Amino acid sequence: MDNNHDVVTELPELDCWELLRQEEFGRLAFHLVNEVHIVPINYVVHRGRLVFRTAEGSKLLGITMNQDVAFEIDRYDDERAMSVVVRGTARELQGEEADDAEHLQLRPWVPTAKFSIVEIKPVEVTGRLFRLDLPWKHMRPTG
Repeated sequence: MDNNHDVVTELPELDCWELLRQEEFGRLAFHLVNEVHIVPINYVVHRGRLVFRTAEGSKLLGITMNQDVAFEIDRYDDERAMSVVVRGTARELQGEEADDAEHLQLRPWVPTAKFSIVEIKPVEVTGRLFRLDLPWKHMRPTG
């Protein structure tokens, strides 16, 4: 690996938002009583916020009890990996806000009824780019 380049680089916030717009699947971390949970969700970026659908259950209960959440996406190939983390507050949209969100391209990946719409308002958006070496890809069996 070229020692003239950093192996880990912080991504500018604008690049983080571009990556968030390009993806639709990530992981949501939330508190539920005295535990931290992490679950996969599909989402969309809308007006500087992340929006997702959910059914009644642990996610909705968790954000109702404690709005502090974290959200993360990853992307990688053979040469680099990128990770974006959003820390913020989540809340269920109601009334006109929920009606407006119905027009977003929120496409559930599983055919379950998800009537609640939640938005994450970012407090902090950070990202990193990792240059990968993957030495095992260059190894050749001998003999």
